[in-house]
Amino acid sequence: MTVQDRVWPPTPARWPRRIKFLRTPMLSLRIDIASLAISVLLVIVALVVGTWSLGVSTTDSPGLGLGQILSVLAGQTSGAPADLVAAALPAVLLALVGGAALALSGAIFQTITRNPLGSPDIIGFTTGAYTGALIAMLVLHLDSGGATIGALLGSLATAGAVYYLGMRGGTSGYRFVVVGIGINAMLVAFNGYLIATANVQNAASAASWGMGDLHDIQMSDTVPVIVGLAILVPFLTVVAPRMRMFELGADSAQSKGVDVARTQWMLLLIGVGFAAVITAVAGPIAFVALVAPQLAARISPTPGIPLVTSAAVGAVLLVSCDAIARTILAPDVQLPVGVVTTSIGGVYLLGLLIAQSRKARP
Repeated sequence: MTVQDRVWPPTPARWPRRIKFLRTPMLSLRIDIASLAISVLLVIVALVVGTWSLGVSTTDSPGLGLGQILSVLAGQTSGAPADLVAAALPAVLLALVGGAALALSGAIFQTITRNPLGSPDIIGFTTGAYTGALIAMLVLHLDSGGATIGALLGSLATAGAVYYLGMRGGTSGYRFVVVGIGINAMLVAFNGYLIATANVQNAASAASWGMGDLHDIQMSDTVPVIVGLAILVPFLTVVAPRMRMFELGADSAQSKGVDVARTQWMLLLIGVGFAAVITAVAGPIAFVALVAPQLAARISPTPGIPLVTSAAVGAVLLVSCDAIARTILAPDVQLPVGVVTTSIGGVYLLGLLIAQSRKARP
């Protein structure tokens, strides 16, 4: 190359045209138009599935068509169709917002650990919430409100233990996951002991709650989840740029000026909060937090795990699983939604482990 062929000064790198920036005095957001379009499409799919699910009958009576459902939602139809929609609306609404919350929790932990197994149900946070609820219900004999508080405290206590043993001193995300799996196993055993030593009626109720069930959810039960999201999402928006620095590791984040320990604690509390608000109401719902971020990363052109797309995928997954759980064995049986998510998640986890083992081969 001759001197004449050189370009000086060098042409600065440019963002792809699909990348736009939204800057405010408080923060700066990078928006990927393609990823945003995929997220909007997923939200539409979730709303369509949820709307259809509102009219599905779990008895021998016929279900409602889409037009009838929309008429009920618009307040133009009353009577039996309105009663059917009103009965299903809390569960569908909780599935939409709860699926998004679980997916955001999984996205946070998979990003900071850089491990696809970094999920609140794998590393014990939702199991810890179940432990707190069991202690409140079976040991302290508290009501549903006490069980909700117990679930929140149990999840936070488990998160503190996992962080102290797995991440203090700047250890790797791999150790964090391994420690979480170990604590999760111990909590599962302790939960089994609590149920086995309780009376039959209380044990049956606690076991049913522990499977993750949206059946008999009331509209008042959705309020804590919605309020929790309204509080946690703004905090996540502020911390998200620093969280992105963890995609190349904690050392890389620290070299870019990120206070690693403080940011990890903030993300830990936010991620636990997302998982705890839905777990405290509906019980531990497995595998949505594990699967949704990975699916979002594969369908989105954005590098890393996209938060908005993950939330949309989580909403689609949980509302679809809820519809399957309520209808697959109807009218005789309505399955807990956790049974369906576990079935789907188990297949995904098996595929993930097979793929990881193939990558590890020389």
